Amino acid sequence: MAEPAWLIWARDIQAIAQTGLTYAQDPFDRERYEMLRTLAARMMAAGSAELEDRIEALFAQQHGYATPKLEVRIGVFDTQGRILMVREILDANRWTIPGGWADANHTAAQCAAKEVWEETGYTVRITKLAMALDRTTQGHQPPEPFTVTKLFFLGEITGGSPTTSIETSEVRFFGQDELPEDLSLGRVLPEQIAALFAHHQEPNKATDFD
Repeated sequence: MAEPAWLIWARDIQAIAQTGLTYAQDPFDRERYEMLRTLAARMMAAGSAELEDRIEALFAQQHGYATPKLEVRIGVFDTQGRILMVREILDANRWTIPGGWADANHTAAQCAAKEVWEETGYTVRITKLAMALDRTTQGHQPPEPFTVTKLFFLGEITGGSPTTSIETSEVRFFGQDELPEDLSLGRVLPEQIAALFAHHQEPNKATDFD
């Protein structure tokens, strides 16, 4: 599903404003970039029914050259070839694979292992980068206000036991033919899970990227 044009335009304008405010020295230029940031917030509010002040405050928190946000997701499989999934409390207890935003001062792989531990109680060794995908091209719902790059890793269990957390209400393995229907589609899509199964079954498969 293609994202609406207003969202893409608002993201572009916000990125121009953020980068411009990072480098602009002239006060009149800074004023113009702040006006662009307000316009981006107004456009996104009109399209999303969110409060304009809330969006503008979110945009104002962004500093530096505008780049995509980085998210990690991890396909962890047991000895029976089943994938590890969790119920995400913040998304009405819908199912997803472990993951979240990448943290500062950690490599992407370290972030991936950390997310699995925090959400499931399992320790893992990250074995492969399976996919690097731009979120906007994938059809996730609902859309994000910022551009996001999603890194999908494979992980191998090294210890631990299934344990829920403040983020998750259930931890469970699923076979490829028994995946839950109530997926957290903002986090993972059925075709992405299918691709992780393919990478697990074919370890030498090349990394997918958009």
